[in-house]
Amino acid sequence: METVAQTPKYNLTEEQEKSLILREYRALLRSLKTKLKPGDRKLIRNAFEIAAEAHKSMRRKSGEPYILHPLAVARICVEEIGLGVRSTICSLLHDTVEDTDVTLEDIEREFGSEIARIVDGLTKISNVIDVNASQQAENFKKILLTLTDDPRVILIKLADRLHNMRTLDSMKREKQLKISSETVYIYAPLAHRMGLYNIKTEMEDLAMKYMEPETYKDIAKKLAETKRERTRYINEFIKPLKDKLEKTGFNFEIYGRPKSIHSIWNKMRKKGVDFEEVYDLFAIRVLLDSPPEKEKEECWKVYSLITDEYTPSPERLRDWLSNPKSNGYEALHTTVMGPQGKWVEVQIRTKRMNEIAEKGLAAHWKYKEGTADESRFDKWFQQIREVISNQETDTIDFLQDFKTSFLAEEIYVYTPKGDVKMLPVGSTAIDFAFAIHSAIGSKCIGAKVNHKLVPISHKLRSGDQIEIITSNKQKPSEDWLNFVVTAKARTKIKDALKEEKRKIAEEGKYTVQRKIEGMGAAYSQGNIDELVSYYKLSSALDLYYQIAVKNIDLKELKDFKVLGDRLEPPKPLKIPVETKVDGPASSTLSKKDAELIIFGESGDKIMYNLANCCKPIPGDDVFGFVTTGKGLTIHRTNCPNAAKLLANYGHRVVKTKWAKNKEISFLTGLKIVGMDDVGVIHKITNLISGELKINIAALTVEAKEGLFQGNIKLYVHDKEELDMLVQKLKELPGIESVERYDAEAV
Repeated sequence: METVAQTPKYNLTEEQEKSLILREYRALLRSLKTKLKPGDRKLIRNAFEIAAEAHKSMRRKSGEPYILHPLAVARICVEEIGLGVRSTICSLLHDTVEDTDVTLEDIEREFGSEIARIVDGLTKISNVIDVNASQQAENFKKILLTLTDDPRVILIKLADRLHNMRTLDSMKREKQLKISSETVYIYAPLAHRMGLYNIKTEMEDLAMKYMEPETYKDIAKKLAETKRERTRYINEFIKPLKDKLEKTGFNFEIYGRPKSIHSIWNKMRKKGVDFEEVYDLFAIRVLLDSPPEKEKEECWKVYSLITDEYTPSPERLRDWLSNPKSNGYEALHTTVMGPQGKWVEVQIRTKRMNEIAEKGLAAHWKYKEGTADESRFDKWFQQIREVISNQETDTIDFLQDFKTSFLAEEIYVYTPKGDVKMLPVGSTAIDFAFAIHSAIGSKCIGAKVNHKLVPISHKLRSGDQIEIITSNKQKPSEDWLNFVVTAKARTKIKDALKEEKRKIAEEGKYTVQRKIEGMGAAYSQGNIDELVSYYKLSSALDLYYQIAVKNIDLKELKDFKVLGDRLEPPKPLKIPVETKVDGPASSTLSKKDAELIIFGESGDKIMYNLANCCKPIPGDDVFGFVTTGKGLTIHRTNCPNAAKLLANYGHRVVKTKWAKNKEISFLTGLKIVGMDDVGVIHKITNLISGELKINIAALTVEAKEGLFQGNIKLYVHDKEELDMLVQKLKELPGIESVERYDAEAV
């Protein structure tokens, strides 16, 4: 685990430090009070003393004693996840085996095999993000194997990550970016999947604070400014509901809570609206104290009372009472039209449901005892086990597959007989076919969804009933991989394709053998390896396959020398390489251009490319990424691919900052939407070319039903210039919105 730190907030003496540690320890014991059985206190004391002794010479980046970190993780486990004594002991010891002289044998001797196994699980995975991506996928698989074995491993890991995020301030900028990306990419979705909504939300907000600091501050500031007005509105909205609920004799609480900064930002991005236009900045929550057998009935009664008072939006009703989410979440959500024409989301749930929503998996266990029903979590763990046991060892796609298959929201679909299947959002008919059985998936030629014939790539929606049509002549093809999202389908398709490739490759193998032996060399592993590297392929199978399908005809073999029975490849010719930079009409880098970006502390000047996926311009918040074969590529930190790159390949990230250089222009794009008025285009071009002297590269305008949308590609020197232009365009009469897009994308 990386030593993450808090902002230095003290210069404590040794005595003050001791009393701070003791205070934290006592607070931990207080929060465990209701869970302590005879003898537990002694075990916890023992774990605390072992950890304190083992970490005694270690400090966090802020200078505070290291033991405060395991104590904080233990408190998160107890207070925010609802775990108990055994997890507390594991949390206190979670870094000892990795970072100190304490061994697993010591822990097993003191606390028994169950605790040793969990600590071992935490140790294996403590540095999930490793030197290369396949290694990282391996480590992540270990997490998941231990997760399906004992989910407490992952819950403690999430607590550890949350504390690291809360104390990220004293880390270097690139470390903050890397840890935040990893958190958004894997840990927040995992927390969500474990039903830990509060932790997921806090992780996303904290990550955003480091990855999008300006936007984060801006939304936080606006939330603070509108707080009084919001509180007044919430009170006005709640009053009539409160009166009704009291008259009906319900035992309830009703309150408003603001949406998280991250979710508000997501809404702004997805809908392309400003902060002021995000209508559901808060949700109203009704909590009922209902006996288990009356829960559903009472939630629906409350729904009925609310919709008597305010008109609901019919398509915004979410019923997770009848069909809880697979992470255990149960509730009734509706969006109603409140006073002053504002839409308000109302969530109705009972105290038990609320505890499950906040404590997720841990609370789920508490309520599950005594029920014979196999829980949704168990099914989910079973699916993960199945996929991991089939996975090849070095899949770099593993994390991406895992994300889309297991961390996405689900839909519920039905078989022809009415059995329910849960699939991730975005699943297609072919995913459903593989979910039923691999053999059905492999032979699937189409499907009937709600009795209508659809292609195998048809995307399913919740509530669909699907019948799969198969044919013995069908076999999986490469393009299937473009539209499946479940890991099971992907793995099975890849296996089938590999099998097919193997059969075809046999022919190529025979050709190679003939050619090599015909030259008087040996058909040996060494010689095959020489050919594989000469043709820049990844394996012998690829070589045989490319030869079999006539992509390679081995005519270059005549340039090889035969030494004894060994093949010696010809020396490659040295060709001078020109490095290009994305900018108007620049073919090579002049001395001046190379100074555009300065890396690291030393101010070395380095050649680079600008990423096409996000088109950075000077002034953007960027990072450098070392790509194989292309050298250094510069990406914006809010690039759509940034989280994936930083989370998967953190070791290839280079710290980057812009040097001032006004002589080079960069291509970027603006999307302008407004009222289709006479002369509006003239006003826009006049402002850009005439007043601001900015060079326009391309301009397309579409007008429809009184609105126009213009896409302009233009060359700017830096972000400052672009921001000024956007500001001035927004001030023109009739302009509705101006957004930057990446010029390549259109």
